[in-house]
Amino acid sequence: MKIKSIDMQNFMAFNSLDVTFSPQINIIFGENGTGKSALLKVMYAAMKSIAEVKNGKNELVGEKIESIMIDKLVGVFMPENDSVGRLVSRQQGGNRADIKLKLSNEKELCMGFGYRQTKHMHFDILSGMKIDNFVPVFIPPKEIISSTSNFTSLYDDYHIAIDETYYDLARLLMRPLKKGPNTNEQNSVLAKFSEIMNGNVFQKDNKFYLRVKGAGEFEMGLVSEGYRKLSTLTYLILSGSLNKNAILFWDEPETNMNPKLISHVANALIKLSQMGVQIFISTHSYFVQQSFNLFAEYQNKGKDKIDIQFMSLYREQGLGQLYCEVAKNLCNIKQNAIMEEFDAIYDREQELI
Repeated sequence: MKIKSIDMQNFMAFNSLDVTFSPQINIIFGENGTGKSALLKVMYAAMKSIAEVKNGKNELVGEKIESIMIDKLVGVFMPENDSVGRLVSRQQGGNRADIKLKLSNEKELCMGFGYRQTKHMHFDILSGMKIDNFVPVFIPPKEIISSTSNFTSLYDDYHIAIDETYYDLARLLMRPLKKGPNTNEQNSVLAKFSEIMNGNVFQKDNKFYLRVKGAGEFEMGLVSEGYRKLSTLTYLILSGSLNKNAILFWDEPETNMNPKLISHVANALIKLSQMGVQIFISTHSYFVQQSFNLFAEYQNKGKDKIDIQFMSLYREQGLGQLYCEVAKNLCNIKQNAIMEEFDAIYDREQELI
């Protein structure tokens, strides 16, 4: 199951957004406040809800969908008073949000709610509709692997001002390892991460460790955050959560990661996409953007060629409206806030010289 497209009206920062996605890799960028994280989160909330509302025959159970979807949107976005209506755009004239996701099986998931609504929404998807097996995975900006042993129980018992994507990821990390051998594609990705970290991740007594070659075992709290993120991906592959049926949403992978690691991470994600994982990345990083662009321009050839899509979210000067520009490489993107700032820094340096 993949996400084919999304059409949103009056949701969060978006007055209107209608975009078709790549079934493999989608790189989303733009300035702060242009809705990158919101876009990832609303797609994740929808797909996570669908994944949780299936019966033993992989058919949707209609009467459960609305409440689970509302709870997931509230948990992921954390609006005041748990009111889903607060996710409606505050633009003048926007009093109702409508969201339509088209899936790879050509089925559509439609939901809508007004700004006065708290625990109710209109939800339209066929009850009993056959849904392929898939696993939505959301990796938020800050790592959680070093805190999984205590985090899930605290989140279950107390009100914690941390959005639910962290909780969902912690639960996935607490899964035991799957039985049977890894596929060749999984082993290829795991070998790449093992090479970067000079070691392997493992779980013991609900805690995670990195076994470094020639140096011993280190608990995750003693490992750099960049390596913790790589360890997170590694364990998600080992436990079977990141497989050919997965959809990966990664919000700002560059956070607290040495730029030196980013090209290696990009290469590993490319291998994941070749394995069948649909990937959505939001980023502010020149290094993330360019790592995928260099591959798209110069290396993406032959029988293993993959579909990479770049998506720029921007506002035209003096206008509040959000716009979206889509292309298969960066040279065809006219509105690129990351490159504009890169050029501005170079110009300031030349002036100083």
